[in-house]
Amino acid sequence: MTNSVFTPIRRALISVSDKRGVAAFANELQELNVEILSTGGTARLLREKGVKVTEIADYTGFPEMMDGRVKTLHPKVHAGILGRRGTDDEQMIQADIPPIDLVAVNLYPFVQTVSQPGCTRDQAVENIDIGGPTLLRAAAKNHDAVTVLVNSEDYDVVIRELQAHDGVSWETRARLAAVAFSHTADYDGAISNYLTRDDDSGFAEVLNLQFHKSSSLRYGENPHQKAAFYQDPAPLPGTLPAAELVQGKALSFNNVADADAALECVSAFEDTACVIVKHANPCGVAVASTTFDAYEQAYRTDPTSAFGGIIAFNRTLDPATASAIIERQFVELIITPDWTVETARIVGTKPGIRVMLTGPQNRIVFTQHDFKRVGGGLLVQEQDMGNIDAADLKVVTERKPTEDEKRDLLFAWTVAKFVKS
Repeated sequence: MTNSVFTPIRRALISVSDKRGVAAFANELQELNVEILSTGGTARLLREKGVKVTEIADYTGFPEMMDGRVKTLHPKVHAGILGRRGTDDEQMIQADIPPIDLVAVNLYPFVQTVSQPGCTRDQAVENIDIGGPTLLRAAAKNHDAVTVLVNSEDYDVVIRELQAHDGVSWETRARLAAVAFSHTADYDGAISNYLTRDDDSGFAEVLNLQFHKSSSLRYGENPHQKAAFYQDPAPLPGTLPAAELVQGKALSFNNVADADAALECVSAFEDTACVIVKHANPCGVAVASTTFDAYEQAYRTDPTSAFGGIIAFNRTLDPATASAIIERQFVELIITPDWTVETARIVGTKPGIRVMLTGPQNRIVFTQHDFKRVGGGLLVQEQDMGNIDAADLKVVTERKPTEDEKRDLLFAWTVAKFVKS
């Protein structure tokens, strides 16, 4: 079915953990004479905001059980959602099951819960939603007749269509159904990953990857390629998706790839460091006592390749270093944990320069698995976090290296990891 039939909404079930905008949405539905069913905290909030609500327990005649573990898992609810209009009407009438035309549900915050330091397995398990995904899947399956909502951003779209057409279009219902199934797949994948993370091999039998679209990109590696940037649902501080673009236009596909290479490289150093990257390869890397000296030495490594590159620091960008950069070279992007007010003023004289603030950096955020796509499959390995110090060096030559030479060798060892031949 692919036409613009507008399906009316007479009864809605609303049960959300994300309460943003839900009271206004329910009030709008009430003004359109929609009966509101709800549960627990959502029902209390809606009543406080003047919405007339029927509790699910009153609607089904069956009380909530087991500290809320069983609330909406009832035939009157699910038959009302899954009933095929025009096919199952007689059965629904005989069973006294009215149709439910809209389901607005979002799920227990599982990912946010397990991301908290010290989260126990019991806490994680209690945040595995059962009723919510069941409602969403039922409503999404029956999207020929039912509107399903998981994101508060879509409330206004539904209200506008109801006000204009006394119904929701098939196109909107189909789009929202796809969103709902993507949401439940993402949710179940996160649970699976959590429960299999202690696999002795370090590699689960089924690999679930969850990435959310962050932005569409103008093009990919080449102008004829379409592209987008996806990020972890909860990106770690110190990674590119968690950084703030404080100046300049959005990053391109190649900018993102180069920026990640620069950020990972500079995060590998504890001492004050500067990394200049061109085409995902470091063309200048230095550590020094100051940010200015680190930049000077990194730039002098290869001034030609540094032109149009990306510069990353692991310390706050100071005014003197910023002035040296903009007076000397063209730069696509500067990455730094922070900058001063004066630095912002100086770099602001060149508005075309992009600047990203990462906050504190840490090499540990790059310890996740490394992936390489191959035809028909995916290669997965542990990230290369190997690190050596002077005590690990074994001298096999007659002449022993000096302390300065050892220091330089260890520095080169660290940099070599990020060089692609």
